[in-house]
Amino acid sequence: MNFTESETFSLGRLRDTLIRLEDTIIFALIERAQFHLNESIYHKNALQFNGATGDRSFLEYFLWETEKVHAKVRRYSSPDEYAFTSPLPDPILPPLQYPEFLAPNKVNINDKIMDVYVHHLVNSICPPGDDSNYGSAATKDIECLQALSRRIHYGKFIAESKFRSNPEEYTRLALANDTKGIDELLTNKEVEIKLLQRLRRKALVYGQTLDQEDAGTSTHLKIPVDAVVDLYERWVIPLTKVVEIEYLLERGLAWHAQRQVQSENQK
Repeated sequence: MNFTESETFSLGRLRDTLIRLEDTIIFALIERAQFHLNESIYHKNALQFNGATGDRSFLEYFLWETEKVHAKVRRYSSPDEYAFTSPLPDPILPPLQYPEFLAPNKVNINDKIMDVYVHHLVNSICPPGDDSNYGSAATKDIECLQALSRRIHYGKFIAESKFRSNPEEYTRLALANDTKGIDELLTNKEVEIKLLQRLRRKALVYGQTLDQEDAGTSTHLKIPVDAVVDLYERWVIPLTKVVEIEYLLERGLAWHAQRQVQSENQK
C-alpha cells in the first residue's frame, strides 16, 4: 500500500510506530534481565578485559565495534537512527532515498540516553552480581540502547508534524527561546497517561511466566513492571521532550530565516 507524505507522517501513524517500539523496548529489557548486572562492563580499565578496550569501557568498546559494522551497511544514513560512537566508517552500500520530512538538524542526545541506561536503568532490571556473561550482557545492552535511542529521537517526527500544523506559533516561541512555552504546546497529558497505563499492561503480559498446570497464572515476572513504567515516566518521555524542544528551536529559527530571505527576494 502506498501512502502520501501527509499520511505516512500523520500524528496517528507516527504514534503507531511509537507503540510498536514499546514492544521492542520491553522485550529487549526482558532479554537483558536474564543476565546479572555484570557491573565491570560499564567501567573503564576493568581488570577483566586486560586493557583490550583502551580508554573505553567494555560496553563502549563493544558498541563502537558494532556501530562500525552497522555504519558500513548505512544504518546511520536512515533519518530515525543515531549512532552513539565515533568516528565511524562510510557506508559500503549506495545511498537510499528517504522521504525528506525532517528539517536538517544536529540533535542527538545519545550521551544522555547512555548515562540514564548505565546509571539508572540496568541495575533496576538485572539481578545484582557477576555471572561472567560479559559478551551476552553487552549484546543485550546494545539492543536496549539502540531501541531506546530510536524511540526517543523519533520525537523529531512528532515535533515536525506538530510544527507543520502551527508554524507561526512554534516560530514565535523559538525566537523567544521559550522552551517552557514549546513544552506546554507539545504536551498532551491524556496521551501520556494512556501510554503509561498501556505500558503497565504490556509489561505484565510480556513479563509473565505461565504455569503449565494452570494456564493464565504467573509464578513470577521476568522484569519488574514498575521499572518499565518508571523508565518511561522518568526518562523516555522527558528525554523525548528534550529532543522535540531542541528540534523545534532549530526548526523555528531556520523557518524564520527562510521567510526573511523569501521576503527580501520579493522586494
